[in-house]
Amino acid sequence: MASAAGTSLRMKLVSCSLKQTQPSNSGISSLRSVSIPISTKGYPSLVSRRGSSRLQVFCAAKPETVDKVCAIVRKQLALPDDSAVTGESKFAALGADSLDTVEIVMGLEEEFGISVEEESAQSITTVQEAADMIEKLIGKDAA
Repeated sequence: MASAAGTSLRMKLVSCSLKQTQPSNSGISSLRSVSIPISTKGYPSLVSRRGSSRLQVFCAAKPETVDKVCAIVRKQLALPDDSAVTGESKFAALGADSLDTVEIVMGLEEEFGISVEEESAQSITTVQEAADMIEKLIGKDAA
């Protein structure tokens, strides 16, 4: 359920969908991540972190970036071309250990011409997180 009053926005995930409702006092403390598809070039997302009352809006990576990251992950982990690797795929679930993750990040750096800080590299656990980080770094380099 989602509602907006003034400048505040309250969201509550119900049956994996968002529906408009009256404002409530339930807040967003249990909400982790909600993606709202918009028919534009970007894919906006709303994120709230546990213990935080702030809501962040950011643009997720382009589909072609996610596809490139999927291909690099398949190559680094020697997965078959027909293996199911998507933005939601977790490296650990695909069989990657910490060394594999480092090699994936090195492959991403080489493919996209970026440099990933060690702290950022350690926080990447999914293909989507990697793609989002790449878009962010490419955006910084362009600015």
